[in-house]
Amino acid sequence: MSRNDKEIRERRFAHEVRAALDAGADALPADISERLAAARRMAVARKKAEAPVMVPQLAMPGAQAPLFDDDASPLHRAGAWLRRLGLVWTLVALGAGLVGIYHWQEQKRIEELADIDAAMLLDDLPPTAYADEGFHVFLKRGQ
Repeated sequence: MSRNDKEIRERRFAHEVRAALDAGADALPADISERLAAARRMAVARKKAEAPVMVPQLAMPGAQAPLFDDDASPLHRAGAWLRRLGLVWTLVALGAGLVGIYHWQEQKRIEELADIDAAMLLDDLPPTAYADEGFHVFLKRGQ
């Protein structure tokens, strides 16, 4: 027997039980009906208290977020799209800012290296003197 057949049989049984209870409900005395109604209200209140609280979660790889919320009004859908568009534009601006900062730092680094090269070329010493280990020792002793 497949799982689907079992579910169908369970639903039929539940429907038959509900129909039998509904048919006999009119024959119950008023005080019993009132106690059953109170018990039902308490059970429903307890079930509501046990209901899980929906907590927003971040999107994870493999999880699909619904395109729209439960409310299907055109205004609500437009608002949802605008919120998503705002998020996308925020991420684009953040990415552009990071790229801009990277290029600015690279440009400053290039300018610093160019200043050092210009100072070395305009100096009286040849560039090979800076590579000589003895020259560095001479500079340290001279100071």
